[in-house]
Amino acid sequence: MSGLRAPQLGPIVGHTAHDRCRLWIRGRAPRDEGAHLGAELRTVGVIGVCNAQGRLLKDAAGQPWAYYFRLHREFDRTGTFVLGQDVSLGEQDGPGPFPFKPDTEYRVRLATLTVDDPLPDAESLDDTDLARRLPPLATMGELLEGLDSADCEARFRTFPDPDAGPADELSFLIGSCRYPGLLWKIKEADRIFAPMAAQFQRQGGRRPARITLLMGDQIYADKFNRHLPIGRADTFEEMQSRYHEAFGAPNMRRLLRRSPVYMILDDHEIEDNWSQDRLRDNHHLFNIAIGAYMSYQWSHGPRTYGRRLYYHFECGGYPFFVVDTRTQRYRQHAGLHDNHLLGRPTIDPAHPGQLDRLLEWLSEQQREHGNVPKFLVTASVFAPSPIDERLGNELRDEPERQRLEANLEKREASDTWPAYPRTRQALLQHIFDNRIQNVVFLSGDVHCANIAELRFETDAGDADLIAYDVTSSALYWPFPFADGDPNGFVHDSRQPDQYDGFPLEGATPDSRGPVVHYRAWGFSQEDNFCRLELDKTRHRLRVRVLGSRGESVKVTDSDGRLVQANDLPLAPWP
Repeated sequence: MSGLRAPQLGPIVGHTAHDRCRLWIRGRAPRDEGAHLGAELRTVGVIGVCNAQGRLLKDAAGQPWAYYFRLHREFDRTGTFVLGQDVSLGEQDGPGPFPFKPDTEYRVRLATLTVDDPLPDAESLDDTDLARRLPPLATMGELLEGLDSADCEARFRTFPDPDAGPADELSFLIGSCRYPGLLWKIKEADRIFAPMAAQFQRQGGRRPARITLLMGDQIYADKFNRHLPIGRADTFEEMQSRYHEAFGAPNMRRLLRRSPVYMILDDHEIEDNWSQDRLRDNHHLFNIAIGAYMSYQWSHGPRTYGRRLYYHFECGGYPFFVVDTRTQRYRQHAGLHDNHLLGRPTIDPAHPGQLDRLLEWLSEQQREHGNVPKFLVTASVFAPSPIDERLGNELRDEPERQRLEANLEKREASDTWPAYPRTRQALLQHIFDNRIQNVVFLSGDVHCANIAELRFETDAGDADLIAYDVTSSALYWPFPFADGDPNGFVHDSRQPDQYDGFPLEGATPDSRGPVVHYRAWGFSQEDNFCRLELDKTRHRLRVRVLGSRGESVKVTDSDGRLVQANDLPLAPWP
């Protein structure tokens, strides 16, 4: 048995609530070499709740609030512990679940312990037997306290009690697309995470942010192009290296230890523009990419739907649904009729698909919480569309043909929502038919921050439904000349040369039916993250674009004026 060591990666503060927090680490054993893990050694995680001086807190009986938990070889020696819910490994030692208080700051320390493994890989040691081989937790306290806090300590604040209703204010960060940087540029890829971590400290009158949403391309498995073998990760060891480089970078590691973080993948966690039809050509690549993703990203998030990658959660009384727009997208060989972005349509009601679960969630939120803003995280930008993927004017009088046939060649090649009109229609139709108010899409991917306002228009006028899309991208992208040009996106879908009004069902011989239009503004190609500030009293969402050093990036408002922040009006909510 070895001594206590700080984690190789982590801790990462994952899914948090008012009464629990999921924490993640990766361990390392002495004989590990890259992806080849020593079969004769097993790593166990150790976690303890501590005070500001790093001393472990103790319960009424004088026992430290400390626990053992598994780090699994099959998950690359990673593991999580749900503090506030889990008890120590095998229930052989340690206290009961930690008694969190809502809206309170806590510190924890995590470490790893390596023990001999008497069994071959094909057999497992159950929790009780493993726990019996471990030293008493009481003896681990002094060792845990002796580790350097910079290597093993995480800080977080529990969420407010959901029974208190929506908070008066909620601030959070969004971002996407961390290109890894090449050669001497590696440090630049990590720069932006220092000011992001600083957002979780109170500065002057600014309240600390609550959570961070990382909305895809946290790693680039293909640094150059999926067709070039140079810089392409197609083994687990190479995929592992991408995660270690990203999550082990000092500034990103500091953010992940300070903020509850919620992640979802996009294409570069696998390869550029990946969709299900590529499984026929390279099932091996998908297996290793998703295996690494689940070990390093999915595992510390909510597990709303078992092993599905999409999930939902709530923070401060405000609901979030994080959709998986990547692994469940299906494309037909020709045409758009049978393309599906969120999985195939449900046939068996006993097995609802992602889209149906999302629509039911939207209805439930509106039914139970009224106009409370509903955040829908989609790595692929919902609006605006790329200018060359717009619908155009040609088929405006034939809504069904316009949805499925307009600008067909460009939309067939699209990697985003224009290629999936059935999914887009189902979502927008549901929002319109059920009057789902204050839907805010949060997006990444396109290497250009922007805001879009969606309006549902009928022959009688505006339907008085408010929806937005706020895009933040990229955290680091050194090639602004390659993509993300603001002039490459629709700015006003009503303009004849930009026309992209999306028709819904409801046309009659005398009426074209509802149409969803949008305006977009606030474009910036600077490396950025966004701070979103929800204000219940003023019924608004303030969007600040912040640069790689934390500076405010001036962008245009809806009237074309340069501003430090955009204030988006929302329908009042209780």
